[in-house]
Amino acid sequence: MFADTVEQARMQSRVLIESLPYLREYHGETVVIKYGGHAMTDESLKLAFARNISLLKLVGIHPVVVHGGGPQINQMLNRLEIKSEFRNGHRVTDEATMNVVEMVLVGTVNKSVVNLINKTGAKAVGLSGKDGVLLEARKLAMTISHGQEQPPEIIDLGNVGEVTSVNTRLLTSLIQDEFVPVIAPVGVDADGNTYNINADSVAGAVAGALKAKRLLMLTDVAGVLDKEGKLIEHFSAADAEAMKADGTLTGGMIPKIDCCLNALNSGVDKVTIVDGRVENCVLLELLTDQGIGTVIEK
Repeated sequence: MFADTVEQARMQSRVLIESLPYLREYHGETVVIKYGGHAMTDESLKLAFARNISLLKLVGIHPVVVHGGGPQINQMLNRLEIKSEFRNGHRVTDEATMNVVEMVLVGTVNKSVVNLINKTGAKAVGLSGKDGVLLEARKLAMTISHGQEQPPEIIDLGNVGEVTSVNTRLLTSLIQDEFVPVIAPVGVDADGNTYNINADSVAGAVAGALKAKRLLMLTDVAGVLDKEGKLIEHFSAADAEAMKADGTLTGGMIPKIDCCLNALNSGVDKVTIVDGRVENCVLLELLTDQGIGTVIEK
């Protein structure tokens, strides 16, 4: 029994030593984490995520969290008997749906994430894009091509938007005061109109605006997979275009990768698609030699 305890302590010591160069590399740097999927619904994963964020802050790394909340929105819409329609992965958002989206993301999900991080030792502050005009947005224009012989179809998604600017002054002020910003993906335009924005897009825009050292995108898959279903551990922005062309990247992974590429083009050093179903995935990716998921670099 004693030997087992000593061996466990030795293993923990080796892990700490392994993390040292990464702690040096990321000390004082900003890391943006898109939090969503199964990691937001499983109780043990939720607690592990909050502890990961608090530990990063404790060792001098500056995490910024952008969260989604699709399942929670669906539950509330179903409860209120409001039908929801999706076009090309985007939720068509009329006024009634927008009210529910804002209520759930800003009023319920955001405060739940903030509360968990606070309970695990860090100081988190919940924000929507309306706070200090953090996320200035415009209506998302979407068209679908039906071939050269037909005009493109114009799709009205309602109150679905895209980020046009990020108030980095607000975020920088919070980071300098040792707070962890937790951002709900709701934006506003100059006329005060509210928009539902894809959380991946918000995370990419925030990471790019802050010139973050890293962007981590938590998903419900192991990472980017090849045509045989095997994990691709690393590829470049140039590789991504070829992978779109040959069909390696398909469906919802394409817009996610586009958000990653936009972040890289805006100054982020490295982006990783991380399997959020793995406990302590944030620490595994940032502070170990092995890492987890798919790394994308310029």
